[in-house]
Amino acid sequence: MAIQTALTLDLPEAAQALFMRHPLLRGAASRHNESLLSIYYDTRRFTLRQQGIILRIRKHGDGWLQTVKHISAAAATPITPYEWEVPYPNRFDFSAVDDEAVQRVLEKPKVARGLTALFETSFRRTTWQLEPEHGTILMVILDRGWIAANGRRGSISDVEIKLVSGSKAQLYAVAFALAARIPLTPEFESKAARGYRLASNTRPAPLRASVVPLTATDHPLAAFRTIALNCLVHLQQNHAGAMLGADPEYVHQMRVATRRLFAAMRMFAPVLPTEFAAQLSPPLRALMATLGRARDLDVLLAEIVAPVQAALADDPRILALAGILADRLHVTHHETSSFLARPDYGHLLLLAASLLHGKALAEPEAPATDQPAPTLLDFAQRRLRKLQVRTHLLAELARIDDPSSLHALRIAIKRLRYALEFFGPLLPKRSFATATKQLATLQDKLGQLNDLANAGTVLMACAGADPGLREAVALVGGWHGARHVALLGCVPEHLKAVRKLRLPKLARSSPGHPKSCPVP
Repeated sequence: MAIQTALTLDLPEAAQALFMRHPLLRGAASRHNESLLSIYYDTRRFTLRQQGIILRIRKHGDGWLQTVKHISAAAATPITPYEWEVPYPNRFDFSAVDDEAVQRVLEKPKVARGLTALFETSFRRTTWQLEPEHGTILMVILDRGWIAANGRRGSISDVEIKLVSGSKAQLYAVAFALAARIPLTPEFESKAARGYRLASNTRPAPLRASVVPLTATDHPLAAFRTIALNCLVHLQQNHAGAMLGADPEYVHQMRVATRRLFAAMRMFAPVLPTEFAAQLSPPLRALMATLGRARDLDVLLAEIVAPVQAALADDPRILALAGILADRLHVTHHETSSFLARPDYGHLLLLAASLLHGKALAEPEAPATDQPAPTLLDFAQRRLRKLQVRTHLLAELARIDDPSSLHALRIAIKRLRYALEFFGPLLPKRSFATATKQLATLQDKLGQLNDLANAGTVLMACAGADPGLREAVALVGGWHGARHVALLGCVPEHLKAVRKLRLPKLARSSPGHPKSCPVP
């Protein structure tokens, strides 16, 4: 068994030529080119994939090589884990796989009989060998080509930095150097995963956050690393769709991922090194601000102005105001796409990944005394209790005539809901679902009030000094007046619900939860 340490990065096709001219690569100890053809196998029901197993054969000289990879279900990182490679003599042979569980799946008679070619990859590979310091050898690998399945094709354009010898930190040092001028971003979806998408004809769609695999006995630092990597995956899974700008939900999900990462950093602040947040917070805030501008205008147009436009379709003032807002939204979407295409975005993800895999987040050694090491269960109990107390306090202080107090309460509810979702695997399934649904409903109702409260300011900025446009803003406000009054009328009931809120008790065993979080 070979355990690889590698970092895979996505490279825009338009930047391939620039990448190949990078000064770091010009100083490589060696360079090698080859063409690679691979065929991937599984059952029609994707049995291997469900177990985290990848099986392929690859053309090698006059013959073929068989490769088995096993990716843990808990992995949320671009670092590649276990791999077994042997010659392929026109039949599969899994005797070299020294993981009994993996071998058992591969050798099941039903699986063996059902194996069939699902998709293939064909690409040109260029490999540079770098020796940045004595004792360190890295391979930088550029793959350019295609994936094909059932008559459908997808492109391949990615870079892999593989550590042959030396420190893992050198992976990120080289990645930062390459990404300084080129928009490289960590690639969390393997070629195999993209091939399965083509084979199953899965259409691209915005993806929500998934449940984070945690156990009660985890060290808090290990739990934070798992949660934070999960947030990075969520962020990057929606990046390509957000770049296109056709569906605003992609931007919304990127914003949710960023907020969840901030919430996790705040939640685990007592155990995190101070430099972690100091380095990561500024670029995260810049990303959140960019995504927030686009998302806020999307909501304003779709949920505030569009209903009035539909109801008063013949009013030229409303049409003019909607047109100005749509133009502003178009410009903002272009600015967002430009921001996400810059090297700065890739640098942010690389920075986050390097910090999460760095020595600063290594679990401390067990104390020499008989005192047991802190567990995630104990940590989660304390942090959830603190968030609950703060939420109850803000509910006591909230007032209908004070929008800022309601906004502060909404933020507290959102942070409490994120915390529950992070620790979901430690909570009883039914009470977890009930609590998160209740918090999501409260957050949504207070969010609608906040959207209405902020809409006037933005719309007046769009209207400027034009009398007709100002009249349109007044019409929009009047049209939503009844809804605003109704929302305010329900606030006392919502505050009462918050004060009565009781969180589910944490369990020492993991009850198990669905694969995605219940609310975006």
